[in-house]
Amino acid sequence: MANDPVDDPRIYFAAERTLLAWLRTGLGLMGVGFAVARFGLFLREMQAVQSNAMGHTTGLSVWSGVALVALGVIVNVSAALRHVQVVRQLSAGTWQPGKVSASAVALALVLAAIGVGMAVYLVMMR
Repeated sequence: MANDPVDDPRIYFAAERTLLAWLRTGLGLMGVGFAVARFGLFLREMQAVQSNAMGHTTGLSVWSGVALVALGVIVNVSAALRHVQVVRQLSAGTWQPGKVSASAVALALVLAAIGVGMAVYLVMMR
C-alpha cells in the first residue's frame, strides 16, 4: 500500500538526516574538546616564552577537553544505536510518534551544565 508509512522512503530519509545531525553534533563536541585541551598547552607555551620559565597549570583545560571528546564519542555511539532502533521500529510498524528523545534532553542538560561551569570558571578567573 502506497500510503503506508513503512513503504514511504521519506520516513527513512528523515531518520537518516536525524542520524547525520547527531553525528555532526558529536563531531563538533570532539572538535571543541580537542581545541580546549590544546588551548591549555598553547597558554602554557605563551607564558613560558614571556617569562622564560615553565608556566603553572591546573590541567583543567586538558581534562575538560578530554571530557568533551568523550561526550562526543558517547553522542555518536548512542546516535548510531538509536538510529538502528528507530529503523527497526519503522520496519516493524511499532514506532510511536510524539515520544520525547531522552538522549537529546540528557545531552542538552549536560551541555547546559558544562556551559554554566565554564561561565563560573571564566568569572572566577577574571
